[in-house]
Amino acid sequence: MLMSSELEKHWNPKLEEELLELWRREGIYRFNPRSRRPLFLIDTPPPYPSGRPWHIGAAAHYSQIDMIARTARMMGYEVYFPIGIDRNGLPVEIYTEKVRGISIRDVPREKFLELCRETLDQLEAEMIALMKRMGLSGDFDNYYRTDSEEYRTLTQATFIELWNRGLIYSATRPNNYCWECGTTIADAEIEYEERPAKLVYIKFRVEEDGSDLIIATTRPELLAACQAVIVNPSDERYTHLHWKHAIVPIYRRSVEIIPHPAARPEFGTGAVMICSYGDYTDVLLFRELGLKEIVAINQEGRMTEAAGKYAGMRIEEAREAIIRDLKEMGLIVKIEEIMHRTPVCERSKTPIEIIPMEDYYLKQLEFAEILKEKSATMKFHPERHRRLLIDWIDSLRIDWPISRRRYYGTEIPIWYCERCGEPHLPPPGRYYRPWAENPPFKKCRKCGHDRFIGETRTFDTWMDSSISPLFITKYGRDERFFRRAYPVAIRPQGKDIVRTWLYYTVLRCYQLTGKMPFKHVWISGTGLDEKGEKMSKSKGNVIDPAPIIEKYGADRFRFWCAQESSLGEDFRISEERIANAGKFITKFLNIARYVSLFPRPRRAALMPTDRWILAELAETARKCYEGYRDFNFFIPATAIRNFTWNIFADHYIEMSKQRAYGRGFSKSEQKAAWYTLHEVLRTILLLLAPITPFITDYIWRKLYSKKSIHLERFPRVRWSRAYTKYTDAIIEFNSMVWRMKKERGLSLRDPIEVEIPRELRPFKKDLVAMHNIVGR
Repeated sequence: MLMSSELEKHWNPKLEEELLELWRREGIYRFNPRSRRPLFLIDTPPPYPSGRPWHIGAAAHYSQIDMIARTARMMGYEVYFPIGIDRNGLPVEIYTEKVRGISIRDVPREKFLELCRETLDQLEAEMIALMKRMGLSGDFDNYYRTDSEEYRTLTQATFIELWNRGLIYSATRPNNYCWECGTTIADAEIEYEERPAKLVYIKFRVEEDGSDLIIATTRPELLAACQAVIVNPSDERYTHLHWKHAIVPIYRRSVEIIPHPAARPEFGTGAVMICSYGDYTDVLLFRELGLKEIVAINQEGRMTEAAGKYAGMRIEEAREAIIRDLKEMGLIVKIEEIMHRTPVCERSKTPIEIIPMEDYYLKQLEFAEILKEKSATMKFHPERHRRLLIDWIDSLRIDWPISRRRYYGTEIPIWYCERCGEPHLPPPGRYYRPWAENPPFKKCRKCGHDRFIGETRTFDTWMDSSISPLFITKYGRDERFFRRAYPVAIRPQGKDIVRTWLYYTVLRCYQLTGKMPFKHVWISGTGLDEKGEKMSKSKGNVIDPAPIIEKYGADRFRFWCAQESSLGEDFRISEERIANAGKFITKFLNIARYVSLFPRPRRAALMPTDRWILAELAETARKCYEGYRDFNFFIPATAIRNFTWNIFADHYIEMSKQRAYGRGFSKSEQKAAWYTLHEVLRTILLLLAPITPFITDYIWRKLYSKKSIHLERFPRVRWSRAYTKYTDAIIEFNSMVWRMKKERGLSLRDPIEVEIPRELRPFKKDLVAMHNIVGR
């Protein structure tokens, strides 16, 4: 189809596949690190192949990242658009367990890792194929994986560097724990959901006088871990109980009743039991009050021996059993059904527990203020989303726990002396697996013992993801390139991972380089379904992008996602919306087919109608450049659509049609129409190229060059915008005449008698020919 000399009548998505192969053969997107052009590196988010289908919102997101790359090339930059695949962490483990019907606890570690890799390879191949089909102009020949030896070597090297600088430490403290995933999780990996819960009003007995003290709780299973009761000092209902003691039901343990402002008089009864640990208020109060913790829940999500007869039960099971027993003992006053804001693991959706565990931590609290200050050097698109980062930094309360008790991740490179426990780190420079290999040293530097135990834990996956700008700029591998390429030009990402990927990258890169990692931060909105709800498999509202692109083509999909919403706004997704947006592609091809009927003169003596449309073209280009400079593709997409369809096609083409065909006009006037038609089409092709790369290159090669449009720069539009003052009057007059003819039952070519307004007299000849005006 590309070999045909004429433009196709209909846009066939198969043409896109032919163009993809042509681009591949020509190598037009190949990055040249020796180019004298200024570099523009994109810290492309490496997508996570954690299941099928790939989210259609993610497909839209990556289409717009490609628009960033194409925009930068047309601005004159040497663009490096790396493609990476994020292959570390919990999601693949959970997906592998699900599709293979296995448990990580029942399979040898090496075998489980092999199954994870096989699963990832299958999903990755599908994801790469879809990225290519969408027209992404990235470096697919050299795409990286975060589980490669090269990448994990860098992760471990940065850990070793931060360890040597005293920024890593080990501590046993209460931490977020997901028993379903079997690992510690950071605050950034927690979501909050409103879930139904039972607020149980339980009778405690006051030890000193035998009276009842009613306490409301959603966690009766934590009675075994209750070590205090607090009441608000200003709550007059309990003033007489200050510093007395309450007997914990079932366990008959005496705990102190302490006045403390953390108790909220309006919640429940205003009296609160403090347990280890129901939430982070409990954690803070245990520290502040010097309480001794009791661990009631273990790492398998079961009750411990401290729970007495409930030991071994799952949390929900124990909760129901304790409520049953309390009812039989007459110790429940009432139970209220409420909606409770519940912290859950973002991956498994299991309610998190807070369990004392030994973990490695990366210092972050001491960097909070400097990170806020330095982040001012990064330009946010849109600016309002800067607040997402600042608010998250302000919310930090503990250092970052970076160790995880899982398998598929970068191993923590530490061996411990078998005798004295002294940790030993190897020199950076290669990938280490301490659980599976011997250490690269002979004896313990502390006690001289010659036997070691390898660390079995892995890093939080964000320890890997957060060094992506260092990896693509060859940090620690090519110092010359790194100095030229870092900070990278732009970090594009979704707003849902500002608190994780963006924040952790800013933290880690600043700690390692003393600089912010990006010049620009581009944050997109979230793709929602037609009703404005979040897409999820459980709701059944997930749309697979592959058949959509197969049916409508990548350009229709890309134009839809560009014009659907402004940068940073959430956007709604449906097949109908994509199909409707694609109508512009059909219209545009029809316009190009019409223009292709006429030769393209190199110069011409323009008529006022020509100067008017070129003025409108200049104004459209100005709007497009404004949007492209901000990487907000909604602006050029809507500006081009409005100009091309509503002004160029509806008005100029109709006003100049008789002239273009030479009906009643001189050769010079006809030539001016040809010149203008091609000047507009050629300019619109260039302005539209980053958004719809296929159809623009197809038309460009047919009409204007043997070389790809994607080797061109944005056009310098030299036309004056002065004639735009006539636009409203032209549109109003043409619309009036069309309306009059319709009301009189006339066809568009039937003659009509109508007066042309004085201000439109410069356009009289074209208007008369257009409307077949007579008698004036």
